[in-house]
Amino acid sequence: MLDISQRAIETIKKADIVICENPIHSLKLLNNLGIKKKLVSLHDYNENIVIQKISKELTTKNVVLISDAGSPLISDPGFKLINYCINNNIKLTSIPGPTSIIPALQLSGMPLHKFSFLGFFPKSKKLIHEFISQIVDSDITTIFFVSSHKLIICMDHLEKNLIERDISICKELTKINEKIFRGNTQKIVKEISKKKENLKGEFVFVIEGKKSKTLNKVNIKDYENEIIKLLSKFSLTDVVEIVHKLTKLNKNIVYKWVLNLKK
Repeated sequence: MLDISQRAIETIKKADIVICENPIHSLKLLNNLGIKKKLVSLHDYNENIVIQKISKELTTKNVVLISDAGSPLISDPGFKLINYCINNNIKLTSIPGPTSIIPALQLSGMPLHKFSFLGFFPKSKKLIHEFISQIVDSDITTIFFVSSHKLIICMDHLEKNLIERDISICKELTKINEKIFRGNTQKIVKEISKKKENLKGEFVFVIEGKKSKTLNKVNIKDYENEIIKLLSKFSLTDVVEIVHKLTKLNKNIVYKWVLNLKK
């Protein structure tokens, strides 16, 4: 089964040129659809060259951009091409297509009213540190891609830094070998590591945001003796600040409590 709409198929059929990442992968798709088209390979390193070569065709012919998997430009090449078209008033449109981001979010069980997409898990130690810090500090759901050769490194960092967070890992979404792992980091690391086949493929990670600490109801009587002692040594303002930091309660509430005790 192919995750492609009839509209997308018709658009490719009408194209004069199909721009793709890997022609070998794209040929498999086109052969399945019974379509023969001129293919132009586009990558980050050759994007400027490709734009120069097909600049005339972009204004005179139907040109279609597709990706090896998912939707174009989502951590895939094409950014410069799209901006070239915008800057040169070349008509653009987008045909809705498959993307692993939305299904992974939907299947995660995480809150989806807000989420942050971080692209691919990075390579260098410095970037990994910044990447993990961003997730640790985030109070909204975070989603990102992880390639198979970075999977173990990524899980090690998550296990060390996000012990209490729930995560969802989607492997090979919408394909025959689709699997979804859910739970805390320690549970998932153990589960995935059980079988070698679990470590192969493409992965989408969904991490829950940090949980806001819910404050228990604080009874002023539990702090009366301590507050009285503090009042004998510090000013009202200082005591309010101390109690506020200890209880995390609203300063106005703390002020009224402390003032009543002072009286």
